[in-house]
Amino acid sequence: MAIGLHDSSFKNPVVRWVDQRLPVFTMIQKEYGTFPTPRNFNYFWNFGALAMINLMIMIATGVFLAMHYTAHVDHAFESVERIMRDVHFGWLIRYAHMNGAHLFFAVVFIHIWRGMYYGSYKAPRELLWILGVIIFLLMMATAFMGYVLPWGQMSFWGATVITNLFSAIPLIGPEIVTYLWGGFSVDNPTLNRFFSLHFLLPFVITGVVFLHVAALHITGSNNPLGIEPKGPQDTLPFHPYYTAKDSVGIVVYLAVFAFLIFFMPNYLGHADNYIPANPLVTPAHIVPEWYFLPFYAILRAVPDKLGGVILMFGAIAVLFVLPWLDTSKVRSMRFRPIARIAFLLWTVNFMVLTWVGAKPAEGHYVLIAQIGTMIYFAYFLVVLPALGRLERPLPLPESIARAVLGPKAQLGGGPVPGAATAQPMEKA
Repeated sequence: MAIGLHDSSFKNPVVRWVDQRLPVFTMIQKEYGTFPTPRNFNYFWNFGALAMINLMIMIATGVFLAMHYTAHVDHAFESVERIMRDVHFGWLIRYAHMNGAHLFFAVVFIHIWRGMYYGSYKAPRELLWILGVIIFLLMMATAFMGYVLPWGQMSFWGATVITNLFSAIPLIGPEIVTYLWGGFSVDNPTLNRFFSLHFLLPFVITGVVFLHVAALHITGSNNPLGIEPKGPQDTLPFHPYYTAKDSVGIVVYLAVFAFLIFFMPNYLGHADNYIPANPLVTPAHIVPEWYFLPFYAILRAVPDKLGGVILMFGAIAVLFVLPWLDTSKVRSMRFRPIARIAFLLWTVNFMVLTWVGAKPAEGHYVLIAQIGTMIYFAYFLVVLPALGRLERPLPLPESIARAVLGPKAQLGGGPVPGAATAQPMEKA
């Protein structure tokens, strides 16, 4: 073999020729073929792959829509209608992009919930978790700006309300709002800025996703038991075991996606956004998309504008320090009965905040939002740190293999059949 070429073991001559000069196939084989993965994954571990599939769908459909969209306040609404009516299969692409955003957040919410339940944020995976929260923040920014682009009533007034929140920042708040608007109101410069950023940010998200996956492959995956693999008997190669399992989840997910697109494409939308934006007519009730509702409820729970903004951003900022707030050495809630009850109650409270965020900020809805906000922060700042010191966890299993296979598992005596090893599999 010539000096400088990678020692590729692929048998296909074309693949081997490329791999010798750019070992991308060796990297894929190592990271997604023989990569040792805990043998006890459940279907909650499918949602990371589903999020990646959804990101690819959103980028592909978004690029197509950008070819036909006009970022001008006089033409934006009509250009979206033209996509729906005149562009070949434009309705399908637009519905896939619109509903894909909803499903993307649903998948990511479940992915985050799984990480919190099984303690995937704990050492040595703190940076992996932080990168995931950054992805979530970028998704929220991208979705907000994308919601403005159709330039309907809810688009316009949603942009007005949310951007005005920055005016609560002392001293520099009004200047920030003026910069975001590109003028003195939400108008054409605002739409142009949001369109540019909405097109750019998905590629930034892709870059952070690569870092997220790289961090995952350095530290290895967590698992439902929350214990580290102790040897090859605790792991399986990612392919074909988890590629097959992920494929099942992807097929089910695409079936749900197709049902939503073809049978109820506007179910998750708001009727007012099918009315062209009118700065002179304020909608009776300005409601953001459902995935913003819990944080919107926290915002409105505080009478003071600045206090509401601080708490709303604090509701996400607290996730960055979650690895240090949870002081328990045990990862999985399976072995923390009191913490499990507290977390499930927090989950119910999060759903209540989602519900109350869609209601008018009046009467008993405000009180419910205030109680829900206190419970939300109390869980992170009081309950988790206290339980880490006071709760007595259940005994942890001896190993993943023993928990999965029972007494027949071979511990320390060599790999069990199907276990991942350090040796690469036979390459085609």
